[in-house]
Amino acid sequence: MTPPRTPQIPVVVLAGFLGSGKTTLLNHLLRNRAGTRIGVIVNDFGAIEIDAMTVSGQVGSTVSLGNGCLCCAVDASELDTFLETLTRPSARLDVIVIEASGLAEPQELVRMLLASDNPHILYGGLVEVVDAAEFGRTRQRHPEIDRHLAVADLVVLNKTDRVGEAERERLRAAVAELSGPAAVISAVHGRIDPELLFDPALRPDHEDKVRQLTFEDLLREEAPDGHEGHDDHLHASYESIDFTSDIPMDPRRFMEFLDSRPDGLYRIKGFADFGAGDRDNTYALHAVGRFLRFVPRPWARGEQRLTQLVMIGAGIDAAALSAGLAACRADEPGRADAADVERAMWGVLRYVQEQAPEPEVFDAHGTADPRRAAAEA
Repeated sequence: MTPPRTPQIPVVVLAGFLGSGKTTLLNHLLRNRAGTRIGVIVNDFGAIEIDAMTVSGQVGSTVSLGNGCLCCAVDASELDTFLETLTRPSARLDVIVIEASGLAEPQELVRMLLASDNPHILYGGLVEVVDAAEFGRTRQRHPEIDRHLAVADLVVLNKTDRVGEAERERLRAAVAELSGPAAVISAVHGRIDPELLFDPALRPDHEDKVRQLTFEDLLREEAPDGHEGHDDHLHASYESIDFTSDIPMDPRRFMEFLDSRPDGLYRIKGFADFGAGDRDNTYALHAVGRFLRFVPRPWARGEQRLTQLVMIGAGIDAAALSAGLAACRADEPGRADAADVERAMWGVLRYVQEQAPEPEVFDAHGTADPRRAAAEA
């Protein structure tokens, strides 16, 4: 099941300390984008394996913010200016990636995105890249990494080929403890499946009769050590679960399911039918980490009324999740009290309108979580 593309462009924040492999991961995404048009905001072109002159005019637009940390060099209004450029219809982008400086505060970047007035963007998650071989020394030099991990939506434990199996499992457990509900996946050379971060484009590059070379064209033959282009095992680090139901979802049960979704469940996407809760609309669902949003749209004439969801995560119990969703289906028609269903829909509707986040919301460990602030606004 592939939901129709939303007009809003997801913005993914890619963070991690110097040497963790952020740029390697970004270059991997550019090589393996399969027609997806990626806009990139970076601090320095020098780290990207393409000269700035070759970037100009490419299908995948790139904006450089110059020297300094992104979170320090721009405030929310200035970031909006760059995002406005990349979200113009003429750019025809599918996703935007902000590669943060190695010394950036990812929490501030997320806060800026959630506070943005740009109606064309959607929060796509905070991805924190960790160097497995240097994790202990990195924590000594930069103890703030614990805080960064605590607000991440997805953690990529990179360079796992440089540590033994026992050490890898120990590191994974340590990172998982620090990152709480975030999904943790292992990677070598930054090679993760792009579908973890964004949906594949529905339109192929060859739709353009005449086009310039793209990032993918330029980089395809420059793969280091023969690792790129052999992605047979990229799916091994995570699971994808499909759920389809022709029975409407009970809004109260469904929200209870979403509010208690397990650790490691990174993304949920698709559409929900709430039946008597709203007979006029289907609800597009977008969840990244603890961030959740619904977008209602009218049912098309003759459209089959289904709930169709895809769940993506690492270390999750697929059978339990499927059973949990099945238990969210509504009772037989006529058995539910109309007033009760209407009250239950308020649990859904509070995630429909996008509101500015509160200044601070703290979790049980005293860590500010801007995603939860947005959800609870």
